Amino acid sequence: MGEAIITRRGGGILKITGQTEEIVKFGEAINKYDPVCVKFVGTKLSDPSTLPTGYGQGVAFDPTGTYLAVAHSSSPHITIYKRNGDTFTKLSNPSTLPNDVARGVAFDPTGTYLAVAYFNYPYIIIYKRNGDTFTKLSNPSTLPTGTGRGVAFDPTGTYLAVAHLSSPYITIYKRNGDTFTKLSNPSTLPTNTGCGVAFDPTGTYLAVAHDSSPRITIYKRNGDTFTKLSNPSTLPTGTGNGVAFDPTGTYLAVAHDSSPYITIYKRSGDTFTKLPDPSTLPTGYGRGIAFDPTGTYLAVAHGSSPYITIYKRSGDTFTKLPDPSILPPGSGYGVAFDPTSTYLAVAHDNSPYITIYLVTASCFKTNLMSDVSIATRAGYAKESGVVGEYKKIVVIFR
Repeated sequence: MGEAIITRRGGGILKITGQTEEIVKFGEAINKYDPVCVKFVGTKLSDPSTLPTGYGQGVAFDPTGTYLAVAHSSSPHITIYKRNGDTFTKLSNPSTLPNDVARGVAFDPTGTYLAVAYFNYPYIIIYKRNGDTFTKLSNPSTLPTGTGRGVAFDPTGTYLAVAHLSSPYITIYKRNGDTFTKLSNPSTLPTNTGCGVAFDPTGTYLAVAHDSSPRITIYKRNGDTFTKLSNPSTLPTGTGNGVAFDPTGTYLAVAHDSSPYITIYKRSGDTFTKLPDPSTLPTGYGRGIAFDPTGTYLAVAHGSSPYITIYKRSGDTFTKLPDPSILPPGSGYGVAFDPTSTYLAVAHDNSPYITIYLVTASCFKTNLMSDVSIATRAGYAKESGVVGEYKKIVVIFR
């Protein structure tokens, strides 16, 4: 057992620090003075009855959490599921499909448009959704110049960025209705193959993960102009593969090829400062990366078992959570939380190519005295479980 340190003033508790282990029953009610809530990846859902046909490369939920798109290596290269409860059912394929390995996939903020970056000309395909039907739009008049690797919409759905092979390595479109028009290239470009791309939640900043130093290039948008910011003073140590902002735009995480496999920055104005590495790192090449909608959890898909590593953020500290009891069966490439943080999807390179977890939140009673109401408590599960089971958790007092 760990131990909590209680500081008293007179007859009351002033502060509680440290941590302790408790056995709790998931799902019990709490009172407003003694909250302990735990969120963890606890249960692997049953695989969809129809699976992707090849290595999972990228994954994205629509903004309602109803649709899940998986980019993968074999035809049809894109598989789209519709969720009903915890069941994901494959929809009919779009009538026009990517013609090669699909790597990046993203929904716009309304769930109307779905963009897929892939390995062959024209390198990007954009669908418009009407109900459960996804129909290919006309190609933009100016296309990316090489293999599409990553794709992202801004929070308004006005801008679409594509990371790709061949200069300029990043192509940015502005949408007007169903038409996507290429903007002028930034005056300073990424230095090599663009692999991952992400907008911050205000649409002000655009981060591109790429090959070759500095491996992360960050732009600030003013109207339709994207201007490169100064590089962070500490850079990722290997090829940047994936990149993600948290929902506040305060944190920027980069998944990359060399240890420590992830680099996390904190933004202050236009300056991005590297945070200390988590005490426990991913075990292999970082590829896909995503924050949950609360910004509390960060998931990294990577190249060695357990293939997915999940961190919980407390302030500027990222602490690794216990691994799911059932792991993806192969190298992780893409990862995404749904908009409610109820589901976590991992795209990987062995069948079933997509693994979907239920993210469980549990609150429970404790036997601590009532005046711990002045303490702030957080925790995480040491074991997977479901409502009604008694399991061990770690409670952290701050």
